[in-house]
Amino acid sequence: MMGSWGGFGWWWMALWWVLIIAGIAALVRWFSSRADEEEKPAGKALEVLKERYARGELDRESYERMRRDLERR
Repeated sequence: MMGSWGGFGWWWMALWWVLIIAGIAALVRWFSSRADEEEKPAGKALEVLKERYARGELDRESYERMRRDLERR
């Protein structure tokens, strides 16, 4: 017996699983990209800190303390 789909029922099942896996992969990529966006401000702040240290606005002790604080976040 081929059923009401004429033997193509397994194609629909395969398509269904492909769509489920693609949906899960899209969610994982979306969540990981959001995590990357959350990390960017700390990276930018670290760059600003490095620039301030290079210009001589901060002494070494202040720079190291602020850098450690930023890297913990």
